[in-house]
Amino acid sequence: MPDGPHPAETPLISNPQEEHLDNCLALCMSGGGYRAMLFHLGALWWLNDAGYLQKIARISSVSGGSITAGVLALNWTRINGSGVFQSNIVAPIRKMARTTIDVNSVFGGIFGWGSVSDRIIKRYREHLFGDLTLQDFPEHPRFVISATNVQTGSLFRFSKPYIGDWQVGRYLNPTKSVAEAVAASSAFPPVLSPVRIQFGPNDFSSDPGPCHRQPFTTKVMLTDGGVYDNMGIETAWKRCKQILVSDAGAKMQPEEDPHADWARHSLRVNDLIDNQVRSLRKRQIVSAFKSRFRTGAYWGMWTDPAEFPAPCNLALPQQAARTLAETPTRLAAIPDELQERLINFGYGMAERAIRSYFDGNAFAAPRFPFPRGI
Repeated sequence: MPDGPHPAETPLISNPQEEHLDNCLALCMSGGGYRAMLFHLGALWWLNDAGYLQKIARISSVSGGSITAGVLALNWTRINGSGVFQSNIVAPIRKMARTTIDVNSVFGGIFGWGSVSDRIIKRYREHLFGDLTLQDFPEHPRFVISATNVQTGSLFRFSKPYIGDWQVGRYLNPTKSVAEAVAASSAFPPVLSPVRIQFGPNDFSSDPGPCHRQPFTTKVMLTDGGVYDNMGIETAWKRCKQILVSDAGAKMQPEEDPHADWARHSLRVNDLIDNQVRSLRKRQIVSAFKSRFRTGAYWGMWTDPAEFPAPCNLALPQQAARTLAETPTRLAAIPDELQERLINFGYGMAERAIRSYFDGNAFAAPRFPFPRGI
């Protein structure tokens, strides 16, 4: 089914007899800052070792997951072996994880020239993406990097074939930079949001929607893709029968005495809303797998590894997993040891989930990528 505008918001779970789905495999990667970037890197590493990566037809991402997806997309044609995966995918992402860009960009935006988002885009250009554009993405698989359109309230998609949302229309064969797309997708509110992107008056010329007029089509204001779709599943769920979901999102923890001042209370309430939506989506995904509406697997940082029954050579102690899941949602430098543990965690959880609920004969790794385990 081709991508196109969506005339109305639809439920995540619907009757498959009413859908026209491709019998293809999609991978969805959530947000969660550098924590998510590294956790998803581990999942991709296992998928590559298992021979699954080349079977994926669509990769959908938001926020921290989009950093990893952007690197993978730009190096897709170079992946032809484990060593190449490590040099072209693992190495640049780990280098990025050693660099703090959120605090420096916030203070630079407040006290210097340019906005916070301009500085984030600049950092992504410098460290990962250079001046490469969406046209440098591969034809296959389809990579979709999603942000949230603050003006329309819709999911705003960046891909090689088009940019846009169903209310504004589509900008075909876009030449916007990957750095801009990833910055918009990872514009965590309120400090890194919004990202403002300028477009030409005739860019959104295809499939015009109810908001196909200026300034909706020329001055687009975007925030983190996780605001609309915190697991990055929207664009894949409506098109693919087989779904793999890697969820590195945070989980709100109980507080005995929450702050009552308006600023911190508002942040707490926002966390509550995000937690509720994330929990609802997880239940819907798992329910769809159990009822066979879809086939696939879900793994999350907050999932107890013991819930996956498949035999595994990789030790994933629950307490160590819980500690890694509590890594803050930041675009801030992470020590090498913690990086390796997060990558190992994503590697092991992907294997356990897929071998338990999707393909019991899938690759059983003899060891983690890094010897320290999790």
